[in-house]
Amino acid sequence: MGTPELISPRSPRVTAARRLAKRAFRSKEHRFLAEGPQAVREAVAHRGEDGQPALVELFTTPEAAERYADLLDAAREAGARVLYAPDDVVADLSDTVTPQGLLGVCRFLDAPFEDVLKAGPRLVAVLSNVRDPGNAGTVLRCADAAGADAVILTDASVDLYNPKAVRASVGSLFHLPVAVGVPVEQAVQGLRDTGVRILAADGAGDSDLDDELDAGTMSGPTAWIFGNEAWGLPEETRALADAVVRVPIHGKAESLNLATAAAVCLYASARAQRVRP
Repeated sequence: MGTPELISPRSPRVTAARRLAKRAFRSKEHRFLAEGPQAVREAVAHRGEDGQPALVELFTTPEAAERYADLLDAAREAGARVLYAPDDVVADLSDTVTPQGLLGVCRFLDAPFEDVLKAGPRLVAVLSNVRDPGNAGTVLRCADAAGADAVILTDASVDLYNPKAVRASVGSLFHLPVAVGVPVEQAVQGLRDTGVRILAADGAGDSDLDDELDAGTMSGPTAWIFGNEAWGLPEETRALADAVVRVPIHGKAESLNLATAAAVCLYASARAQRVRP
């Protein structure tokens, strides 16, 4: 393994990376931070439409450089600049309480909404007015696990590249197309025009998820709209859907949180689409 380039805490590269904690700088530079070996490994493996890897730079502590020597080699081979930084520098850049010693600077990954439509998606998660970055990242992870073809964040939703959202996605951010800043009306109309059925997930929905499954209505291309953690979906968004569906509560729990409900809905669709005639 080659020796990483030594870097000073006052280096312009450290300053530039530190600024990426703020959304305005992320938007300006089209860069974001991905922390930990899992995220860095996915960033090394990811290639954009132009064939370029997602990872641009990698900051590593001495201990992490030794522990993840193979990952550093892979990052260097992918064209990323590996920077050897003191523990306190990496900790300062980190968004976690216990940093893992690896922090990557990555290119933006989001896909144009038109490209999502052209691919003919069969399962899509639409996050409408979702403000909590942890929930957004977790739903993205659930969508990835369920085999969804894309995730759409509406223009009123949290920044996809918020460090908490990136961390909560646990690498899934690098696995499937994510379109951002799409008005919910545009998202619904575009998906419907490609033959996708629109379902809105809401605890007060008129339709029951079990009934939808029993009726065999979920085997076709489907997009689920998930709303804000606190107040759900407004009436005007519910009105856009072909059906407003509730997850049945068989026990005494008052409700399900956003990420749990999303996982149930997405896996129900994935199962229905995979059942053989």
